[in-house]
Amino acid sequence: MFVSLFRAKPALWWGVLLPVSATLSGILAALHLPAVVLLGCMFAGILLSSNNVSLKVPPVYFALAQGVLGCLMAHSLQPAALAKVAVDWPIFLLATSSIIAASAVLGWIMMRRQLFPGTTAVWGLAPGAASAMVLMAEDYGADVRLVAIMQYLRVAVVTAVAALVAGIWAPHVASVALGGVSWLAVSNPGNVALTVLLAVVGALIARRLRIPAGSMVAPLVVGSALQATGYLVIELPPVLLMVAYAFIGWSIGLRFTRAILLYALRALPMVLGSIFALMGVGILIAVVLSHLTGLDPLSAYLSTSPGGADSVAVIAATSAVDTGFVMAMQLARFLMVLVLGPQVSKFVATRAV
Repeated sequence: MFVSLFRAKPALWWGVLLPVSATLSGILAALHLPAVVLLGCMFAGILLSSNNVSLKVPPVYFALAQGVLGCLMAHSLQPAALAKVAVDWPIFLLATSSIIAASAVLGWIMMRRQLFPGTTAVWGLAPGAASAMVLMAEDYGADVRLVAIMQYLRVAVVTAVAALVAGIWAPHVASVALGGVSWLAVSNPGNVALTVLLAVVGALIARRLRIPAGSMVAPLVVGSALQATGYLVIELPPVLLMVAYAFIGWSIGLRFTRAILLYALRALPMVLGSIFALMGVGILIAVVLSHLTGLDPLSAYLSTSPGGADSVAVIAATSAVDTGFVMAMQLARFLMVLVLGPQVSKFVATRAV
């Protein structure tokens, strides 16, 4: 009876997803990991979707969550952090370009060795703008299903590993994610209202105009400008951040259906190998970055981590790192991938096998 009822009304599975997400988040909090809400919701989504539970985060909710994350990233980009970016712009440019170049080279090598069908590896390893890469991949002889798996699995793996590294490096900070926080703490209701207005309006306008990743980028850019000029003090209550973290986590986890996972099982060793190879390149760049700038290793690692900018932003916000630097580096790479990523991947994909 219950099974047939859930099949008739799939939305009832949200009543299962919520407590499972809360339970997993609590377990992760007990392990002193950062970003426990995002990770718990991501793992809960994978658990349900891999058991043929058909759920999807409504696109408008995901856009609003990205708008909140955009404001969170803008809050970290204080004038001092922006000034550091202006002074160290060659380092930012070199580090972000290196990640993009490394992904292109790895993809080209795997394409030449024919480890995946056609140009699948090139598009699957592109470090960001996952939806754009998936949409363009089919036109260049790639297996779209494998590209999607490589893109979303990379985000999930990098997010989980980054959270684990951050938790081991600074375990005393991670527990703040769920405990010891006044969920409705607000210093200035007016600032909160204006920040929420920016997140909502910016995300919805960007979504309506179909700006790539605009739901996060628009509030981020506008919020940073208003904050730098003194017209806005960005303030977000913890409960709103937790809700945004949850929707980001679910949006990642619920993509991993059983059909996709079974299809990917045969290629899983190569997929994971390619992901860890890209992560290894990111670690090498982080070592160089830490040496050149004196940045602490964890901040350097998160700065060059080739995961989703939104998930890394959550981890950085709940860890003892130079959040402004991490956010600035992730934003720089994110924007470069949006502008140059498809062109670089297209150029590599057209090279003769």
